[in-house]
Amino acid sequence: MIAKELLADVIPPVKTSDSVQQVLDRMGEFRVSHLPIVNDVQFLGLVSDADLIEATDYSTAIGGLSLSLTNAFLYDVQHVYDAIRLFSELKLSVVPVLDATHNYLGLISLQTIVEHMATLTSVKDPGGIIVVEISNRSNSLAHISQIVESNNAQILSSYVQSFPDSTRLEVTLKVNVSDMSAIVASFLRYDYTVKATYNDIKNNDTTLDRYDQLMNYLSL
Repeated sequence: MIAKELLADVIPPVKTSDSVQQVLDRMGEFRVSHLPIVNDVQFLGLVSDADLIEATDYSTAIGGLSLSLTNAFLYDVQHVYDAIRLFSELKLSVVPVLDATHNYLGLISLQTIVEHMATLTSVKDPGGIIVVEISNRSNSLAHISQIVESNNAQILSSYVQSFPDSTRLEVTLKVNVSDMSAIVASFLRYDYTVKATYNDIKNNDTTLDRYDQLMNYLSL
C-alpha cells in the first residue's frame, strides 16, 4: 500500500493566517500534536504544539512567529513503511503527503497507521500466534508455511525480528486456528524452537512440557 491510499481527509491543515489559539484548538479537537501549514496547496512545514505553547499572545498569526518547522513529508507514491519510519524516528502524530510537484494532498494520521497495521497483522481475525526462533542460515519461510499448512491451518500474517550481533531470528506467525498444539508439535519435531504461543485455547504449555519430558526420558 502507498501513502495516497491512507490519506485522512478529516484533519484539515492550518494556514499562516491562523492564530496560535486556532491552531492549538484544532490540535486539541483532533488529538494531534502536529499539523501541516499549507497556503493554497503549498506545504510549508509541520508545526508542533511545542512550537506554540510558549507564545506570549495566542491571537498572533502563526505566520508572524519564528517557528522551527519540521520539513517531514512523504510523496504520494511512497510505501506505507516509509510513513511508519517517519512516525517512529521523528515522533510525529501526522505525516503530510505531497504529489510529485510538491503540492499538498493530505495527511496520514497515527490512528490511520495503527488501523492499517491491525489489518496487515490480521489482529482482528480469530486464531492464534506462534513465535518461533530460527537461525538466519536456516530461514525458510516456505518450510515454516509447509509445517503450518500440513496441520490444516493457514498463516494469516507473519513478521521476522532480528537481533544485533546474533544469527538468531524470531518469526511471529498469526494462524487461523486457536488450538495450535498440533502445529507446535510439528515445529518441535523439525527442531524449531517455539518461544511462545498466544490465544491458544489449549495453551497451558502442555505440549512443550510433554516434549521436554520425552527428551529427558530418551536421554536417560
